[in-house]
Amino acid sequence: MDTVAILHYAGPPYVGGVEMTMAAHARVLAANGYAVRMIAGKGDATAPGITQVTITELDSRGALLETIARELAQGQVSTNFEALVDQVSTRLAEALLGVKALIVHNVLSLHKNLAFTAALHRLHHRGHLPPMLAWCHDFAWLDPLYMPELHPGYPWDLLGQPWPGVRYVVVSEDRRGMLADLLGLDPAAVTVVTPGIDLATLLHLGPATLELVNRLGLLHAYPLLLLPARITRRKNIELAIAITGSLQAYGYAPQLVITGPPGPHNPANAAYLAELFAVREASGANVAFLYETYTDAAGQPLPVSDAMVAELFRLADGLLFPSRYEGFGIPMLEAGLVNLPIFCSDIPPLRATSGNAATYFQLDEPPDQIARRMASVFAADPRTALKQRVRTHYTWEAIFHREIAPLLADG
Repeated sequence: MDTVAILHYAGPPYVGGVEMTMAAHARVLAANGYAVRMIAGKGDATAPGITQVTITELDSRGALLETIARELAQGQVSTNFEALVDQVSTRLAEALLGVKALIVHNVLSLHKNLAFTAALHRLHHRGHLPPMLAWCHDFAWLDPLYMPELHPGYPWDLLGQPWPGVRYVVVSEDRRGMLADLLGLDPAAVTVVTPGIDLATLLHLGPATLELVNRLGLLHAYPLLLLPARITRRKNIELAIAITGSLQAYGYAPQLVITGPPGPHNPANAAYLAELFAVREASGANVAFLYETYTDAAGQPLPVSDAMVAELFRLADGLLFPSRYEGFGIPMLEAGLVNLPIFCSDIPPLRATSGNAATYFQLDEPPDQIARRMASVFAADPRTALKQRVRTHYTWEAIFHREIAPLLADG
């Protein structure tokens, strides 16, 4: 198992944009088979696959560090500074034994602990470090607040010159241009790796739902449609399947998730389920029945909890509810609470519940016609396209496989 070290002045659980990124990097690296060594002046990031190495001299605060920072701000490179560089070099060399790659946050571009920067540079210059990815969030030499504290020559020039063999990484195209100009690099030599989101945390997806989402590929659906109902004829599920299939003609990759099992009170519902499977096959629609896909090790259906249904509501792009008969229409209220577009049959109970917030269709309306209207709704609301783009491109897992893993492999 390869070990990746992540370095910064402070680590999680200290709260800040860089520390949050470090925590996300550590989680996704550990989840993908790396051993992670978090090396910082303070922090406590221990978790399965993650170990913490605390070297207090790496911090940006402390009596000695603040004394040296004041000296440096006046342009003085004192014996205190040189002694600290020696000490940090030794500590870092020990902490990095066995490490295959480094991810260093801000230390090559910010002046919050120049002894840390100088020690790292010394080890790198002597060939004592593994390949390094320099994640540069902030640039001291480009910040008017910091520039009065910087001076020509060593060690400040370490922040404004490229280090040979180091791969520089920034979080946006804007930052790519800034860093390339500062270091005199071709912009192509600077890699953009955006921050991401933790989908499971943000949407409160439990482990069972997350496993189901990944196994069924729900993150790649667009739109992801939800039909929270038992499998009975009055729910008119065959129409929902046909609509889902028809949406493909409009450039979409829809997927429909049906949460309920066959209704328990009518033995004919088992035959209805078999009919729906045949409709799915004939239509080419991407349709997941949780009764079929959410099972135990023996293949027996597991009960779908209210919590799982709520999690799917938060993940979905639209509620598709073509029921022939309803007494009320609770799913319309649930969709309204999570701001989910509603597409439903035009029957009095659903209209009474949804008012003018839904897109209605007639029960005898052709599926292609309904699909065309749904496509128009999605096309007119850029939020749904953004939601799908976030699911596929901006989760930490997607960013790891697309951007971070190749950088580690190149090193």
